[in-house]
Amino acid sequence: MRYPEAIDFLYTQLPMYQKVGKSAIKKDLDNIKALTTVLGNPEKKFKSIHIAGTNGKGTTSHILSSLFQAEGLKVGLYTSPHYKDFRERIKINGRFISKKDVIDFVNLIQPSLATIQASFFEITVAMAFHYFAREKVDIAIIETGLGGRLDSTNIIRPELCVITNISLDHQNMLGDTLALIAHEKAGIIKSGVPIVIGEKQRGIQHVFKTKAKDVGAKLQYAEAICQVTLLNSTHLTSRYKISIDELTTTINTELSGPFQAYNLRTALSAYAIYKKINKFPILKGQLRMALQNIKELTKYTGRWHVKRTAPLTILDSGHNEAGIAYAAALLKTVPTDKLHIVLGFVKDKKWQDLLVMFPQQATFYFCKPSIIRGLDQGELKLSAKSLGYRGKAYTSVKGAERAALRSAKKDHTIFIGGSTFVVAEAL
Repeated sequence: MRYPEAIDFLYTQLPMYQKVGKSAIKKDLDNIKALTTVLGNPEKKFKSIHIAGTNGKGTTSHILSSLFQAEGLKVGLYTSPHYKDFRERIKINGRFISKKDVIDFVNLIQPSLATIQASFFEITVAMAFHYFAREKVDIAIIETGLGGRLDSTNIIRPELCVITNISLDHQNMLGDTLALIAHEKAGIIKSGVPIVIGEKQRGIQHVFKTKAKDVGAKLQYAEAICQVTLLNSTHLTSRYKISIDELTTTINTELSGPFQAYNLRTALSAYAIYKKINKFPILKGQLRMALQNIKELTKYTGRWHVKRTAPLTILDSGHNEAGIAYAAALLKTVPTDKLHIVLGFVKDKKWQDLLVMFPQQATFYFCKPSIIRGLDQGELKLSAKSLGYRGKAYTSVKGAERAALRSAKKDHTIFIGGSTFVVAEAL
């Protein structure tokens, strides 16, 4: 089997949420448990930190990976979805799993799939666990998929659990209120395992408090552990004042965007707790190295990503109300006659609610991400027009971006987003 054949098997022979949506999601952990049993329970053979939440969990995972890498540790990182290359999901110290390892795993697990009706996501989780165990990572940072309680990653017993925040997203699977979604995310909380909550949100704190009390887990909020203050920023770098434990310092980072202070606070709080558990101090030099070199160390991309500077072209994978609110607020500071927005959605989201968050007087380039779930660009344009938005429709993300580049002057701003899949095609 060659690599293209292995990838084709994963994409075409297995139910995949990115393509078909809710029908690919399983309602229990039976499949992933069966898969890991076949593999000799690799999830029990490495230390881990488990991260759930609606927004920021991918960035928080990358920050944590960078922090541990700066210590010289061998760090596994599992995130989803990927942008360009399937192997982005499974990394050790920023290096993608090799094509050979993907091929070998598909060959290894294929015979078991006659009796285990596994999904794409379940297979990728099993692959990550198998790889991390075989490579003997010092610690693995494991990001959940959509939820928590029934997420395939939720068979690990981590050293620490993290929940970044709760927003409305995937309501058709997780529930249509913040409390219901919080309940699903809280499903990663385990007996005796410390839990860090990234944001203290009114109306849902009781969900985490009750769960932690029921299972006997110590719960802490990030704001009580770490303070992060944005001092200044450009579109490429930011400077923060950080206070954590007895350490206060200012650090330049590659993290830009209007939401990164929250992600930094969450990640650093989790890091501080982990260091206390293991009785090691936080060292300023390692902290500085980690935060200054996140992209190099972890291959972080896709979040407030500057593709070019003239015209300034920003890609961001925010795809729900809370995620897009940050981006939209910043875009509203750009003169609308200099703002071009390449926008596309998936049709099973409440995309009308997302559309109206963007500045109405900007010039829009409506497009369809090339997946089955992609919202038709013509339908998006008609809905936008009825709400007072002006723009043209394009059959591809690249076509829409090219049109925006033809229209934009060097001092203009182009924003590309609305969906992770739109960003993936523009990277």
